Amino acid sequence: MSDLWTWAVAAYEAPGVAEACLSLQDHNEQNAPLLLWAAWVAVTGRRPDEETIAAACDAARAYDTVVVAPLRAVRRTLKAPIPDVDNDHREALRQQVKALELDAERRLMLELEDLAPPPSGAARRAIDGLAETAKLWARVVPRPALTTLADRLPA
Repeated sequence: MSDLWTWAVAAYEAPGVAEACLSLQDHNEQNAPLLLWAAWVAVTGRRPDEETIAAACDAARAYDTVVVAPLRAVRRTLKAPIPDVDNDHREALRQQVKALELDAERRLMLELEDLAPPPSGAARRAIDGLAETAKLWARVVPRPALTTLADRLPA
């Protein structure tokens, strides 16, 4: 099986996965890279213990709080025209911020992959990994939205 980043990029391009991830992120306060990691560990036969999942959540929170969320906020602000700012320059800046945001998510996934144990058994359903991780990420587990994501992920 491929590394996490390669798997996540391919999964994200599958029909409906990007929308499901963004919905979980924007409406359920979940972390899309962490959820993709959770699905990846399940489908690759990895069995992280609760401490490993908690460490993955901690890493995702750190990246999200300090790097990704501020970059996302700037990118979203730059999406609309800004008085007295040339649209071409604004859009060029937005694209640079978008590239930094994507690189930060890639670096988070590299750290998450390092936390993952080696494969130790048969592949599990993606929803199993998603549910385990979402329980440690937030008090409310958005099961229907997680199921939608799991159903859209490639087999």
